[in-house]
Amino acid sequence: MKKSIFAVALMLAFVFVSCKDNAAEKVNENYAEMTTEEVAEVAAAKASTGKYPVMTFQESEWDFGRIAQGTNVEHLFKFTNTGEAPLIISEAKGSCGCTVPQFTREPIAPGESGEMLVKFNGSGQNQRTISVNITANTERGTERVTIKAFVEPNA
Repeated sequence: MKKSIFAVALMLAFVFVSCKDNAAEKVNENYAEMTTEEVAEVAAAKASTGKYPVMTFQESEWDFGRIAQGTNVEHLFKFTNTGEAPLIISEAKGSCGCTVPQFTREPIAPGESGEMLVKFNGSGQNQRTISVNITANTERGTERVTIKAFVEPNA
């Protein structure tokens, strides 16, 4: 019982100290998938050090070039947690419904890597630039990657 109360207290301390804006709520939702021990470990690391995870992408923008309208394309964004606390991504969302991101849901320890697959369905015409906004427990609370494509209309 004492361990459960301690874990909950650590989790609350982590949420109030580490996240900004709406990111705290998003990160808290992701805790449902974690064990009590994992939550306590993440909270303890953050509460004791005051340090944040940092998402460092190999590239933060990808250009698919010219594609035919309706062509499905995808790109795998790779990143490393170069910070000093475990990284938790709670949400990733494209700026339009034509883009679907899939991301690593487990906490990513400092020095470890993760991936985000971004799929674009080739909708629209001409130059398209779409942002994927990532909610995480980084110092800013949100990160961003961008995809581009020139969508050629079907004849």
